[in-house]
Parts: sequence; structure tokens; C-alpha cells
Amino acid sequence: MRAVWKGAVTFGLVNVPVKLYSATEDHDVSLHQVHDEDGGRIRYQRKCEVCGKVVAYQNIDKAYDDGERTVVITDDDLKALPAERSREIEVVEFVPSEQIDPIMLDKSYYLEPDSASNKAYVLLRETLESTDRTAIVQMALRQKTRLAALRVQGDVLVVQTLLWSDEVRAAEFKSLDEPVKISAKELELSKQLVESLVSDFDPEQYVDEYQQELRTLIEAKLEQGEALDTAATFGEEPEEEKGGEVIDLMEALRQSIAAKRGGGAKKAEEKSAPAEKKPAAKKAPAAKKSPAKKTAAKKTTKKSA
Repeated sequence: MRAVWKGAVTFGLVNVPVKLYSATEDHDVSLHQVHDEDGGRIRYQRKCEVCGKVVAYQNIDKAYDDGERTVVITDDDLKALPAERSREIEVVEFVPSEQIDPIMLDKSYYLEPDSASNKAYVLLRETLESTDRTAIVQMALRQKTRLAALRVQGDVLVVQTLLWSDEVRAAEFKSLDEPVKISAKELELSKQLVESLVSDFDPEQYVDEYQQELRTLIEAKLEQGEALDTAATFGEEPEEEKGGEVIDLMEALRQSIAAKRGGGAKKAEEKSAPAEKKPAAKKAPAAKKSPAKKTAAKKTTKKSA
């Protein structure tokens, strides 16, 4: 990783020199545009409206137009701003972590110690951990003043930039103002469906299926050309999604729970299949000692049926 910023975290008179690294990256396949008739590359050029010449990026400045006048802002002008010159991540307050609404989270960065001794870094990390607090900080990054949350992830300090309050739109939907009656039975069935899907979150078990299929498509087209048979490459076409609004909510909940229970029973059978001890259990029902685990498995299967 390459550091995108160097400075220091400051709280009170404590100074923690750090380097900033982007914590995330885009895994999407990069595609460009072409003409559908001949495959020619479509390119976008930065042309000047006055002289008609294509302008190199390094010769482009920014400007503000209020409708009557235009003010040109150069890179030197931007670098001269006091906030841009600052190399500090200033802690302005420590807040309970649960008070930060996830909708405000923007981009994540890792902080690496940038001094001969990382004692101040470790002290800040352990202070945040022991107090269960998140530091709200302000910093200048890439020509913008940022509000951010400084927190701990494992052994590393992480800065997550936050959206400003006026950048989060208010959720105002008239449809939510209409009164809706939820019966006790509907709520109970909905809770049962939730319980059937309860698990510990493991992000590694999820993959970007679209990007995987896109890579498969690209490889197949490189090998087979335009004669590619997508049905042969990807198998049968997926069933069309059933449209329309669910009318019988209770029945939909019941069917969902039944489907999840059936799936659970099937998984239990698959787990027990490799052991192949069920036939032995049927032949020797008197051997009650051996399958303490088998008895429990039978109860589980019966319960989920």
C-alpha cells in the first residue's frame, strides 16, 4: 500500500505522527466504451470552447461562475488555503460509539505509526478500546475539510470520513404516514423467520457473483469469440422473478418459515450422510449408549420438521 497522506493525530498536547492509507479498493472489472458497429474505442477529450484545442490535464484550472462573473481558482490558490496546509488530524471530542449513525460513514483509511516510537499510537488505541469511545476528528484531505470518526480495528487505528449533516437527505415518504395495523400473529411469524436466519456475520462467505460471472464471460469470449453460447457457458436461464405485491402476508411468512425449516432438515441430513452410521443405528437399537449424539440429532430433525 502507498501512503496518501502524512501528518499527526493530536488530542490535547499529545501528538501521534501517522501515515494514512486507503483501507478499501475496487475489485470491479474495468471496461471501456466502444462503437457497436466497428468496435472503435470511444474516448472523451477535454476541449477548450474558446480555441477548440484538446487541453492536457496539467493545464486545467478550476473556476466558479455566479451567473455574471467567473473566478478562476488555480492549484496554487487551493494549496494556499490554511485548512489544506494543515497536516493534523485534530480530535475535537470523544463520543459513545453507538451514537455514530452508519449512514454517515464514507471512506475508510488505516493509520500507521510514523515515528521511532509507537508508544503514543498504542496509548491512543488502548484508551479508545478501554473507554468504548470513538474520536470525532477534523482534517484536510484532497482539497476538502473532512469530519471523520477515529476508531480501533484490531491493532490498527482506522479513520472513517463522515458525511456532513446537510449531505444526508431526510427520509420523507408520504406512504409511511399512512397507518398500518400489524397483528400479533404476523409479528410472531415474522420473528420466527428472522430466527431461522440468525447467524454470525462472516463477510468472507459472500462473493461478488456479478463480477465473477463477468470474468467468466470475458474469458469465454476471448476463447470462443462472438460465437459464444451464453446458455452453455452459464447453464440454464434463471427463472424470471415473480412480480406483483404480496397480498397474503401471513401465507408468505408461513411458506418462508416452512422453506427455511425444510432447508435446515436437508442440511442436517447432508451432514450426517458422510458418517453413514444411521443404518447401524437401526440394526442395533439396543445400543443406547453409543449414540448420545445420534439421539440429539434425531431430536433436532424432529424439531425442525
